[in-house]
Amino acid sequence: MLAYDFFGGGVESGPARSHCDSHRARACKSGWRFLSGRVRTKTLNRGHADATRLRYISAPDLEGWRSRIELLNSKMAARAPAKATSSLLQGLKKWYYNAAGFNKYGLVRDDTLYEDDDVKEAIRRLPENLYNERMFRIKRALDLSLKHQILPKEMWTKYEQDVRYLEPYLKEVIAERKEKEEWNKK
Repeated sequence: MLAYDFFGGGVESGPARSHCDSHRARACKSGWRFLSGRVRTKTLNRGHADATRLRYISAPDLEGWRSRIELLNSKMAARAPAKATSSLLQGLKKWYYNAAGFNKYGLVRDDTLYEDDDVKEAIRRLPENLYNERMFRIKRALDLSLKHQILPKEMWTKYEQDVRYLEPYLKEVIAERKEKEEWNKK
């Protein structure tokens, strides 16, 4: 049986796995339900390597929690997604873009991709002007990093200015590789 504990997440109800069996027995006789959430610890004063966090919740409270959770889940399932969700997601994307830090060096997202075989082939297929711009941004970022500096804030790459210049070439390379793998299977 799984119950939701608002302070610690989902916890299992079941037999005690610690020295608290006597407390558990007394609690069950008085109509309380025993919930335990296992906590791993290195050492305790009593020498136990595996401690158990104990929570006692009355059975009516547990049923009340279940009914509240079911009610919330049904309301959330019935509700249509709000427009605020997309603006919240955009805000989260902007925050993550700025938190990643590569924009402070003037890099764009495609400059930071791990260069596996597909990405290397896509870079090789770039037009010369895009390739030169990429190399300039990467060399400038390396220079700034070695000097422990960042660009002035007005020169940072903004989320709205980040262009996925490598994406069409990368999709083409991946499609060709998959087609080649399919052809080799036959």
